[in-house]
Amino acid sequence: MHPAFSVVFFTTATGAGYGLLALLGLLGGLGVIPADFWLGFVGMALALGLIVAGLLSSTGHLGRPERAWRAFSQWRSSWLSREGVASVATFIPAALFGIGWVFLGESGGWVAATGLLTAAGAVTTVCTTGMIYASLRPIAQWHSRYTLPAYLIFATMTGSVLGNALLQGFKLGSTPMLTGALLAVLAGWSWKLATWRHNDRLEIPTTANTATGLAGGTVRSIEWPHTEENYLLKEMGFRIARKHSAKLRRITQALAFAAPAILLATVYFLPWPIGAIASVLAAIAQLAGMLVERWLFFAEAKHTVTLYYGR
Repeated sequence: MHPAFSVVFFTTATGAGYGLLALLGLLGGLGVIPADFWLGFVGMALALGLIVAGLLSSTGHLGRPERAWRAFSQWRSSWLSREGVASVATFIPAALFGIGWVFLGESGGWVAATGLLTAAGAVTTVCTTGMIYASLRPIAQWHSRYTLPAYLIFATMTGSVLGNALLQGFKLGSTPMLTGALLAVLAGWSWKLATWRHNDRLEIPTTANTATGLAGGTVRSIEWPHTEENYLLKEMGFRIARKHSAKLRRITQALAFAAPAILLATVYFLPWPIGAIASVLAAIAQLAGMLVERWLFFAEAKHTVTLYYGR
């Protein structure tokens, strides 16, 4: 039993991709970032590449990937469907913005408008992704006030760190951008620590007794209701030892938060290209750390259905 890597990669890649896309759409469209061809080309390719890679990996999690298109029809009731609609809709203004900003070298006017629409679409898509998990009442670790803001904070964090690395690499780095990336890392770190404290103190009132409606003793499972593992047991009934969880949390903090914060802090005092290299290393370390963080996000979650299996 283990959390599906396709979903772990999906949430990590799309979060960073949409974070960077929103940043480029907002700052590029308003002329804060210059309309340089190679800067825009590499930046848009990186953002859209991460998004597409994440979306494609998510189809590998489906039993019948060829039927993925049917998910779009349930947007009235499903956050998963709304995520699909929002992700595809965002590509329309993103394509127009890319044409104007990258290939025509313009900002302002209709390019600024499409840039703002791109940023709004990216933020909306991240919100729908977060709500997929925050809306699941049977999983107490996800159904909390911490889940949706975490998706927005982490997208901002990874997107700004990638954006800073991009600008530093093209010798266009600025103190405001560097400071914003550093503050976003510290905000993400603080929010993750607060989330862990909340989940560690979480008291789940549901028991086997309340789940079955039986009283007068302690209800226990004699045998499983089926002979093989199912989807919920594989991905939402994972059991991770406390010592392993603590170790992975330390790895998450070191790679996703501590290392990027230290590397970004040194950029203030480093000349180019050493500062650019430190910025790129910060982005790489953070993405690796976020893969571990996302794995823990799924591994530490417990679905209420596991009560029927004596867990």
